Amino acid sequence: MNIKPPFIIAEIGQAHDGSLGMVHAYIDAVAKTGVDAIKFQTHIAAAESSVHEPFRVKFSTQDKTRFDYWKRMEFSPEQWKEIGNHCKEVGLTFISSPFSNEAVDVLEEAGVEYYKIGSGEVNNFLLLKKIVSTQKPIILSSGMSSFKELDEAVAFLKKHDAEFSILQCTTQYPTQPDNYGFNVIPELKERYGGAVGFSDHSGKVATGLAAVSLGAEIVEVHVVFSKQQFGPDVSSSLTMEEVKQLKEGASEIYKALQHPVDKSDTTKFKDVKAIFEKSLAVNKDLSKNHVLRFEDLEAKKPKGYGLDASKFESVIGKKLSQDMKQWDFLTEDAIENP
Repeated sequence: MNIKPPFIIAEIGQAHDGSLGMVHAYIDAVAKTGVDAIKFQTHIAAAESSVHEPFRVKFSTQDKTRFDYWKRMEFSPEQWKEIGNHCKEVGLTFISSPFSNEAVDVLEEAGVEYYKIGSGEVNNFLLLKKIVSTQKPIILSSGMSSFKELDEAVAFLKKHDAEFSILQCTTQYPTQPDNYGFNVIPELKERYGGAVGFSDHSGKVATGLAAVSLGAEIVEVHVVFSKQQFGPDVSSSLTMEEVKQLKEGASEIYKALQHPVDKSDTTKFKDVKAIFEKSLAVNKDLSKNHVLRFEDLEAKKPKGYGLDASKFESVIGKKLSQDMKQWDFLTEDAIENP
């Protein structure tokens, strides 16, 4: 996949609360954070849901049913085109999760660049077949899926020569530390190859940064203008300022991981070591033939004017061959050698 890590995705989800104006406000705000992509969810209530669908989290006082909620989250095909165009205008990769085959048709018309598969759709092969037929890259979320289910989905995608990446994800809002599943990131890499990442629902900057340090090449986070907002994912989201911090920190961590440090080679610190490392000196006036004790010694900068401070044990118990003044450096010539 044409992803330059760390690839940071800002997930809007339903944070817009059905307002087209809020969608466009989010696009402009996300663009200013420096992230790579913005992700939406494309809902068409009649095609994806029914009146029998229960609320995952009963948060809405204005929607009597989950179906009503999805209906309120809809945008028209023309509005989705405007959303897609706006994303491109501000330099954001346009990603969305479709929840029906009809939504895929809408997104194709809108010019979506990547498809995200929500964890509840991983084994919806009808939807996967529709998406792979577009030949667009796919990002697969593993939130509710076992390895057996992921194996089946990956086999399906490979059978259809689809480009895909996989994200470790935990379907808990907000996700608690004991459920982050950081160990799964390298397991996904080993099991499936390709790009792997982390879809974060913790609502904390540190979680995404830790994921990058553990090998995540893609990090997806929910974003909101304020954590005082209304909506099902607010507690699991980052603010715009936090997203900016995540992007900057993730880029620095990823760069660091590409440049391992060789601790056996200190040649580039040669000049600095000469300044900061120390030489042995005496801490009081001492006469010739004085037998040196630990209490007579001090280590003083810079290195190279006396014996190295690391060699202090070699002079303990030896006699001075000359008188020494307080703070004189202790050299080999100043010590009697049998």
